[in-house]
Amino acid sequence: MENTTLGIGSRVNHPAFGMGAIVKLHQAAYEVCFMQYGIKEVGKNYVAWEIVEALPVDSAVSFSAMEDALAKILKAWSDITEVVQIADKWDGGQLIIQSKDDSISSKEIPIDTFFHKIVMVRDRLRVMEQRINAHKVLSESDKIDLQQYITRIYGSLTTFNVLFKYKDNHFVGAKK
Repeated sequence: MENTTLGIGSRVNHPAFGMGAIVKLHQAAYEVCFMQYGIKEVGKNYVAWEIVEALPVDSAVSFSAMEDALAKILKAWSDITEVVQIADKWDGGQLIIQSKDDSISSKEIPIDTFFHKIVMVRDRLRVMEQRINAHKVLSESDKIDLQQYITRIYGSLTTFNVLFKYKDNHFVGAKK
């Protein structure tokens, strides 16, 4: 590998540190931000990692573009959850579950609590989806089957999209 092979923003998969992106170049090393281990220096002559996406050294990457890329990587591969807002019309509301049997008392749950649980389900599905895609033992056919199943789960959860403030946070199932 040449000393100038990878530019800022290049994505790599290190055997010990996992997925990361190059954030700074030094004379003999790269500074790489790994999702699970933070920023580590890796020698430019290191060859044991997989280069997921190589960007040329001369390609200009702005700080905000790098920040967006790192945020996307962290969102996709970690258990860190983003702050997702409930639609204003539901803020402070109550979810009432009532049986048709009058002898059973109704159950009231703050809608914010219910919404938080829906968001956690979505986030955990995303993490599971990424882990399936990165799994080293599953065949491509198995990955596709599991991915289709997850897509159907997202489709089943689209009913709850009415709770989200922003459309970007909605569940999306299979598109026709």
